[in-house]
Amino acid sequence: MKKIITTPNAPAPIGPYNQAVLNGNMLYTSGQIAIDPKTGNLVIDDIKTETKLVMENLKAILTEAGMTFENILKTSIFISDMHNFAAINEVYATYFNETTAPARETVEVANLPKFVNVEISVIASL
Repeated sequence: MKKIITTPNAPAPIGPYNQAVLNGNMLYTSGQIAIDPKTGNLVIDDIKTETKLVMENLKAILTEAGMTFENILKTSIFISDMHNFAAINEVYATYFNETTAPARETVEVANLPKFVNVEISVIASL
């Protein structure tokens, strides 16, 4: 039984997709980028600020689904420049307990939506 998860506290979809889908006890989020949900503007001043907003957008979706970062089983991180990995990882790490952190992959890609520097999606479970 598929349930669409939507919150005004994360950016609205800009295409034919939803912020997240809950199927049973599994949550699948769409990739989040650094769009301020209040203004609709990109926030890409620096990579740490950008990453923090991405994580906060994910937090808003998790909250709407009745979950926290502790519920995340796996993350997928897409970055436009692997040289930003350390800074992204520094911010990312503040959202997880290292001993219970989820599985993850991080890949460098040629381009991301709106030419942002980082996009993150998660799979979580109740």
